[in-house]
Amino acid sequence: MNAVTPAPRMTVNWIGLWTIIRREIQRLWRVPIQAFLAPWISALMFIFIFGYVVGPRISTIAGHKYLEFVLPGILMMNIVNAAFLQSTSQVYFQRFMKFVEEALVAPLSYAEMIVGTLAAVAFRTITTAFGILVIAAVFGGVKVVSIPEFIFWVVIVSGIFGLLGMAVGLWAKNFEQLTVLNIFFITPLSFVGGVFNTVSMLPPFLRWLAWGNPFFYFINGLRHSMIGFNEAPEPLGAVLSLIFLAILSLGVWRLFSIGYGLRE
Repeated sequence: MNAVTPAPRMTVNWIGLWTIIRREIQRLWRVPIQAFLAPWISALMFIFIFGYVVGPRISTIAGHKYLEFVLPGILMMNIVNAAFLQSTSQVYFQRFMKFVEEALVAPLSYAEMIVGTLAAVAFRTITTAFGILVIAAVFGGVKVVSIPEFIFWVVIVSGIFGLLGMAVGLWAKNFEQLTVLNIFFITPLSFVGGVFNTVSMLPPFLRWLAWGNPFFYFINGLRHSMIGFNEAPEPLGAVLSLIFLAILSLGVWRLFSIGYGLRE
């Protein structure tokens, strides 16, 4: 399809932007079990096992209760999954149902389309994270030593995987391809990124894997904001994350601007 290229504008189309956000939030409320209840139940199982089954058998890890130590990792895994699944499904189903064509001919810039998608991603991830914190509070495992740092990591990681999900949503030709990155990269890397253990607990010849794993820096940053424990220089993780965000932002904008996956 030959879509109309959005004309350059100096002002923001707030009505169009809000329409994108409202539509996706309404879609989420129509599938609450999939969008919110499923990750909450999954987190509840992790929290219960590590809080009441495994936790009491482990005195402390890095000077903290085991539940306090693993909670940031559990929270980060759910933030990543929520952000990635929201953006992949949003972009792919727009293409699959053909109503992306309406957005392309609307007076919306590519940046507004991307921001609208990321706003819906942020809504889902923040709602998911808040629910998990409430569940963990019941088990006495919530501790946040730096709220600004906590917000920074939630927002940055949501943005990174929201953008990554948008790229996959543009690339995927079928439902199976939507899950490829999640199955083969996101889930394995998140589990070996320090969710359940410190880097020092790994054999020396495997520790380099942690330092080369981006999930290690995400989990480490969130853990530092919650319990004050840090295994890597905090500025290093923050700078790397901001670089990832900038590269993905430019990359996704470029994909939109050339119509990749949109004008077929």
